[in-house]
Amino acid sequence: MKLDEIAQSLRDDDARIILAYAFNATGKTQLSVAFKNATKLDDGRHMGVYYNAFSEDLFVWDNDEDNDGANVRLTVLPSSLSKFHALLTEDNIRDKLNVYKPKFGFELKLHDDDPEKGIESISFFIPNQNPDVPQPPIKISRGEERIFVWCFFLALFEVEGWADEQSNHFFIDDPVSSLDDHHIFITAETLFELIEKHYKRRKIIITTHHAGLYSILSGWLRKGDQRQRFEKLVKICILSGKSGDLSLEKDKDDVHLYHLRLLQILDKATKANDLRSYHFALLRQVLENVASFLGKGQFGYVLGQIGIDDANDTADIINTLSHKRVYYYESDHLVPDRRRMFETVLTKLQEKYNFVLHAE
Repeated sequence: MKLDEIAQSLRDDDARIILAYAFNATGKTQLSVAFKNATKLDDGRHMGVYYNAFSEDLFVWDNDEDNDGANVRLTVLPSSLSKFHALLTEDNIRDKLNVYKPKFGFELKLHDDDPEKGIESISFFIPNQNPDVPQPPIKISRGEERIFVWCFFLALFEVEGWADEQSNHFFIDDPVSSLDDHHIFITAETLFELIEKHYKRRKIIITTHHAGLYSILSGWLRKGDQRQRFEKLVKICILSGKSGDLSLEKDKDDVHLYHLRLLQILDKATKANDLRSYHFALLRQVLENVASFLGKGQFGYVLGQIGIDDANDTADIINTLSHKRVYYYESDHLVPDRRRMFETVLTKLQEKYNFVLHAE
């Protein structure tokens, strides 16, 4: 199949939520462009909104080399989105950014000659206790930049104007480049929140080459509590380029081993002494996958099977620590008793089922 044909098949699919894993160099960014072209109206207007590599390329660093970095900033290139920038406020972006617990502050600067041209640049700084003291601009890391740009678009998705004018679909391609596992997990949650809020009104297409993001989202969409809710609305697939021929293949539950990828993440965090609250959400997902395989509806059954004496109490604690209000805002390292519980469950799970975890 050609990209245009795959784009047309996605356009015509009845699924409201489409998640596609794409192997490297299969052309998922080009797929988002092909989908945009396949859904254009006769007058050339776009029917949906997009986040992809082109979105990120609108943000370019001005390192201010002539002034030794005195005015370093992230400039925003003019685009069709510029007319919607004035609808955004810094608070809109901070609301999306807060869950990532950023260490930087920022300030938007509109074009002085004509604010309708949109945002001219963004300055970043380290917040201090005295707002009257000038704060020199800084250059943030690539990962922090990606998080900021993603939150910028998340906020833009919700302002009146852009998303309402192009309200048919969202197409989101890989907002997780240069992010660590913690931030990838938080990004997965922001995507899931976007799905929950908009899937009844918009088709939502998400493509990624990141196995962790794909595993987390696919698990949330078709395992545990959400299975019945989304069952007839979700299409989970793999964009493959075998032998030079592109294809969009349905990913069956037994093909992509989500639980093994999640166990890799948990094993790596345990060995690195870097266990955090959000890892309990991943552990719960693994337990739910095993429970589903065994034909049981509750993961507490698995805890009993692997030899956890107080299985019901442990299940209650895992449920509590899996809540986003915990892993969003209390994502520091686990306290010793929670760490011991986590390691006990993970060790007994591995001993019982002998999962083979290949190196990443």
